[in-house]
Amino acid sequence: MNKPSNIDMQMFYPASLKITDIAEDERSLTISMKSQQHGHACLKCGQVMGIYHATYVRTVQDLPIFNKNVILKITAYDYFCSNDVCETKTFAEEYGSFVGRSGRMTDRLEDFVRTLALETNCEGAAAICKEMGIMISGDTIIRILRKLADQPPPPCGEAIGVDDFAYRKGQTYCTVICDATTHQPVEVLDGRDSDALREWLKRNKQVKKVARDRAGAYAKAISEELPHAMQIADRFHLHQNLLKAVKEALKHELPRNIAIPNHPESLLSAPIDSKKNGTR
Repeated sequence: MNKPSNIDMQMFYPASLKITDIAEDERSLTISMKSQQHGHACLKCGQVMGIYHATYVRTVQDLPIFNKNVILKITAYDYFCSNDVCETKTFAEEYGSFVGRSGRMTDRLEDFVRTLALETNCEGAAAICKEMGIMISGDTIIRILRKLADQPPPPCGEAIGVDDFAYRKGQTYCTVICDATTHQPVEVLDGRDSDALREWLKRNKQVKKVARDRAGAYAKAISEELPHAMQIADRFHLHQNLLKAVKEALKHELPRNIAIPNHPESLLSAPIDSKKNGTR
């Protein structure tokens, strides 16, 4: 086996996959592996089967090593399901959280690409990945991100926060709903009117407290769908209300223009009018 260094590569991979060979060139690293599993639970009925149907080679991309593209060649097994009442006849084995049954990338590589794309954009992430030794296109990254939309929304508690935000300032607005306990977003609704929020509240009658901004549309939807829920002005908008009140008060108390003399030291020698200052 032609190892690129003295590093024990097996320590970076699950024990169920044994490294049998490593081939290296200027741009890539190909790691051959063989499955060490001698049985697998049927994906449909859950019964453990020990008779495999055939072997096949899977090609999976992993995180790069020293900016080299890493390709895993995994010799895997197809198993028979001998359960007569099970609809599944053959099935491919899985390797836990390392790589899915039909994945072309390891889960850790997919997580990295997803995080990079969310912080940048799909085409930018693809360009960065290419420099790092990851062969992926912007279209593939879009498909990875779409998997997030297919996941069920996270559970929501009794207290939520509602506010609007803009994809493009002044043009495209949405409504974000966050769980007040976990501080994590649970839903993003199109628009910032009452209709979308009202439909969401119909499906989440467990909500008892809502922190919101001063928008009348949100207040109306909450009052109609959850009349017994407590509506709370969030901290940011309380500060805004306070600043607005202070500005209005200052406008009435202070003159529009304040003249500052050219020689401020003359103010120190100016006589003090005791009647104007209220002193005796």
